[in-house]
Amino acid sequence: MQKEGLKDKKIIVWDHNRDLIYQRAQTYFNDPEAAKYIWGLGFHWYEDWSGGTPMYENLRRVYESFPDKHIFFTEGCAESFNATRYNAWALGEEYGRSLINDYNNGMVGFTDWNILLDETGGPNHVQNFCFAPVHGDTKTGQLIYTNAYYYLGHFSKFIQPGAKRIAATASRSQLLTTAFRNEDGKTVVVVMNQGNAATPYYLWINGKAAEINAMPHSIATLVF
Repeated sequence: MQKEGLKDKKIIVWDHNRDLIYQRAQTYFNDPEAAKYIWGLGFHWYEDWSGGTPMYENLRRVYESFPDKHIFFTEGCAESFNATRYNAWALGEEYGRSLINDYNNGMVGFTDWNILLDETGGPNHVQNFCFAPVHGDTKTGQLIYTNAYYYLGHFSKFIQPGAKRIAATASRSQLLTTAFRNEDGKTVVVVMNQGNAATPYYLWINGKAAEINAMPHSIATLVF
């Protein structure tokens, strides 16, 4: 690519799950001849194939060990499409949990697998039908917005290109949070309540605080 005059293009390697990402990062980035051409690692969220849970901390190991490289989410979807679950709240919460944890562990950007699929969860050449944030019913022309679409919006509408992640922590385990400073100076804080109870909290910065209530299974974005 460099010989063809394409050295401005970003080369992303791995492009698979978080489970083996650190081992692969060592292989790529400890090889100086390979590392000099690589912009970063791409990853997916399907490491639950082995029966486990998301391994967010593996991103942190890559981020700590190779801070000059970038970690980019290149694919994710909720599998096993079932039209009766269009309104399942778990669809959006999977996105929220992944985005918050992955950003906090070093991710720099997120790309969905498909933002729009049809009423069958396809098309898909291997019959692996999945959910998308939006489904288009090709028979009726209806657009169906799952709550994953709105969960994504809490990030994509407010965190601007060029934003820098800043430190944020939650004082309750049911709350997840991440924060960014946009180039225009505005601060963006995303707070997700994954618990079954309303949880009051304070947005606290340098001794100043504002009281807020996080409703059960909710997500909110604060901009100031």
